[in-house]
Amino acid sequence: MAKKSAIKNNERKRKLAKQYAAKRERLHKIVYDKKLPIEERFAAGLKLAELPRNSSKTRIRNRCELSGRPRATYRKLKLSRIALRELGSKGMIPGLVKSSW
Repeated sequence: MAKKSAIKNNERKRKLAKQYAAKRERLHKIVYDKKLPIEERFAAGLKLAELPRNSSKTRIRNRCELSGRPRATYRKLKLSRIALRELGSKGMIPGLVKSSW
């Protein structure tokens, strides 16, 4: 089980990223638009830098929904390899058969 604080931090980052997504997208479009004057693009870059760092999508860590494990997480299922194996062995995941030989 991961630390509760790490899981809470990640949830906070997800919330901030969702809150600032539209504003970040708008500013990014201005910054990377080569047709605009350099002063306007620079000002947009400064505004982008003023936003909270944790509002960036790249700071979000994919974690297991059950254990909070940050590594070896399947994106589609949002489960770690360990949790996936346990649930698969119990027959809780439809279509998944644990192989052993």
